[in-house]
Amino acid sequence: MTDEGGPDVPTVEQVNGTAVPVRGNEIDTDQIIPARFLKAVSFEGLGQFAFFDQRFDGETPLEHPFNDERFAGASVLVVNANFGCGSSREHAPQALKRWGIDAIVGESFAEIFAGNCLGLGVPTVTLSHEDVTALQEWVEEHPDDEVRVDIVTETVSVGDTAFEANVDDAQREALVEGLWDTTTLMRANQETVRETAESLPYVNLDARER
Repeated sequence: MTDEGGPDVPTVEQVNGTAVPVRGNEIDTDQIIPARFLKAVSFEGLGQFAFFDQRFDGETPLEHPFNDERFAGASVLVVNANFGCGSSREHAPQALKRWGIDAIVGESFAEIFAGNCLGLGVPTVTLSHEDVTALQEWVEEHPDDEVRVDIVTETVSVGDTAFEANVDDAQREALVEGLWDTTTLMRANQETVRETAESLPYVNLDARER
């Protein structure tokens, strides 16, 4: 659920939707989006290549949650430890976002990956190992039921169960106050940006505008 926050930047207070569990520690960005798909001029269409080498052997589909019809349309991804490690490529969260993922719940995340997710308005919420395991098992048993990720209360809820979660303070503030899309904020405040730049002795705007 989103509300309007800053200039054209939606706040992200809660994400509700069905979930998909992807098990395994140290799932790196090369597994999330293989390097050969990084040649695209834009991020459009990257969603279809998410976890591609885990999902296909050549043209043959493999058993993978992203190929499982039970989890079709899921918007919450439930993962394990150090998800998004490896290369800092921003294509990884872009691929997940364009697949349809609006929030990721896991044991821990690589710092750069989490930062790239924040730039897309995708919260990365952590739970204990025991709670992640329980949540993954619940999702597998109830694939059609909703998972509620609440950024404000820092909880992840399913049915009558609420897991105590953790959201990085800076991430929580950016999402809840609608400050996560810095590019849009800068475009909406161009005069303030220019005034700030003009006050800096090492920025020569006249030279840049020639």
